[in-house]
This record gives sequence, C-alpha cells and structure tokens, in this order.
Amino acid sequence: MMNSEQHNIDAVTLPELPMQIQTIREYLPHQYPFLLVDRVIAIENMTKIQGYKNLTMNEEFFQGHFPHYPIMPGVLIMEALAQLSGILGMIILQKKPQDGDTFLFAGMEHVRFKKQVVPGDQLILNSELILNRRGVFKFHATACVDDKIVAQAEIILSRQTLPS
Repeated sequence: MMNSEQHNIDAVTLPELPMQIQTIREYLPHQYPFLLVDRVIAIENMTKIQGYKNLTMNEEFFQGHFPHYPIMPGVLIMEALAQLSGILGMIILQKKPQDGDTFLFAGMEHVRFKKQVVPGDQLILNSELILNRRGVFKFHATACVDDKIVAQAEIILSRQTLPS
C-alpha cells in the first residue's frame, strides 16, 4: 500500500515488456559489471515488478567467491533486488537517471538467505512496493531459483538528485 505520495497509475507510461537490457540501462545508472538485472518480465498495478538475472561462471564475482566452490555473494543478491526495486520506483515517478534522479540503497530489514546461488542458476527477482513516503520507498523483495526462495528482505531506497 502506498502512503503519502500517491501517483496516478493511469497517467504512468509503462515501458514495453519484457524490458530488454537496453531499456533497463535507461532506468538504472549502473553499468557492467555491476548491472545485476538482465530482464524485467512483469509489472503489476504499479506496485509489483518481476525480473531475472542469469548467472554464468563468467560473472566476475564467481572468480573470487570462491574459486573452487563458486556461490553468488548474498550482498549482490540484495543489490539485484534493490536494482529491480529502483526500476519500479523510477517508472512510478516517470524519471530516469539522465533526468538527474535515481534511488540509492538506504537500508535492508528482515534479511534472510535460505539457499546458495551458483553458476547456471536463473535468479528470479520479485519486488513489491509497501511504502512510499517523502522520497523513501520500501519494498518487500524475494529472490528465487527453481521456484524456491533463496533470499528475501525489505529493501529501502532513497530518492536522490544526481550531481550534474
């Protein structure tokens, strides 16, 4: 449920779905190797978003975490969820980083890691807006592999104006 800053859903222009990487890059300031959302596949009622990250052994973080037993660092799973949440926030606000706006990771609550994520997995990312107040957006987010939750958290993002 959105609080305070209600947005007219009818007035919001949605990008074409599925959202390809070129469009994702319009909504996030992140670039390789730190762009952690490969595709957005669904947006529902301007409060829910779903996307994914395909993981291969070519990911730089697998080279050192851990060389003989590669697993995706939990903080990067949280970052992927924050990036997906930020895309929804930017769509709600009808803004893009090139307009001078973005979201910064402001916090996490109730974080749980339930299963390791390894090369070859497709990390399904889900986020639901639960609070929008004075430029702070809070989301309930989950990451799944093979229909099993591997991580979950409440992600808090803060709307920021980028320096020009």
